[in-house]
Amino acid sequence: MTKNKLFTQTKMSEKVGWSEGNGRRWIKAFKDYIPFEKVNNKKMYNNESIRILSFLKDFREMGLSMNEIKKWVKDNGMPENETETKQVLHENKFENISNEYSKDIAKTIPTIKELLIPYLDELRDGNTYSANELTQKIVKVFNLSESQRIMKYETNTDTIFLSRIRGARYSLKKEGYIIEVNKFSYQITAEGLELLEENVFDIAVEVEEMEKLVDPLTAIKENVNDLHNQLADELLNELMRLDWKKFEDIVIDLLTTMGYGDGEVTDRTNDEGLDGIIKEDKLGLDNIYVQAKRYGIGNSVGRAAVQGFSGALDGKGARKGVFITTSYFTNGAKEYAKKVDSKSIILIDGKELASLMISYNVGVDIKTTFVVKELNYNYFKEE
Repeated sequence: MTKNKLFTQTKMSEKVGWSEGNGRRWIKAFKDYIPFEKVNNKKMYNNESIRILSFLKDFREMGLSMNEIKKWVKDNGMPENETETKQVLHENKFENISNEYSKDIAKTIPTIKELLIPYLDELRDGNTYSANELTQKIVKVFNLSESQRIMKYETNTDTIFLSRIRGARYSLKKEGYIIEVNKFSYQITAEGLELLEENVFDIAVEVEEMEKLVDPLTAIKENVNDLHNQLADELLNELMRLDWKKFEDIVIDLLTTMGYGDGEVTDRTNDEGLDGIIKEDKLGLDNIYVQAKRYGIGNSVGRAAVQGFSGALDGKGARKGVFITTSYFTNGAKEYAKKVDSKSIILIDGKELASLMISYNVGVDIKTTFVVKELNYNYFKEE
């Protein structure tokens, strides 16, 4: 029997085209989904691990953040094979399509009420389907565009369509019309089949009742989002009151905590327009240069400032840079950063900065923790 080839974390990161630091960060974030083996008390990874990490990298390159990908995986599960991976990537082409809130587009996205019976009808044949398969079926039923599928709410980062799909699924499950036979896999019940055979009036009455059901997790999440936004505002106010030196220290601390590598603030008397360096590898062969600007909310960062940062990177022969501000970037600045071919420039505005500090517990403390448990289907599987 041929033994499966195993790879170190560093080698696996290299195979998918990520630096060691970036690979380590994503492996840690998705550790529950990436298989590994213990060899001499060291974690080793196989080809299946590489497939999953490659999928995450491809998804990231479509423009999704790590948190958005986490939400997607939590709702749909990880693709189980190469065929499903390709299908998911093909069906989720986000590049060049805005997911920013648009009232006109939001009005065209099916409501929970409109999704209930079509969702149930897709299970009419009695077969078991994954959450992702059912979502794709509903996309086809309503002939939804990419913009409709990825549109986010105005007040939080949730995708409107997926949030409503979850709501419809919860209501159908709560009322006993569908059952979750395995994690992320659903099947219609006898009661569900009976409902589909009811007359139009009775179905309408039942739909009205189901629409009133609210997923407790959704209610909790909405309150958590409110608390998150309030804390983000408090963080920004605090950052803008800081001495600029302290602000630079915090920015470097954040990027280091995020796992990009070892960070340090540059010599403040001769920084050449660069405020910090993140060494992605221990030898410092691959560096990320940082510029941190503490501006008031009304003072935007324009194209000229980003262009100057780009020039400073050229002076170092650098290929990667992160420009962080407490305010916001103009459209001209964003467009310039996107069009630079010779290097990668990431822009982080005040809103994203505060959100990252909260996510990585920089400058904040955990006040209360709520634990929500779910069924472990693997525990009940027969040998």
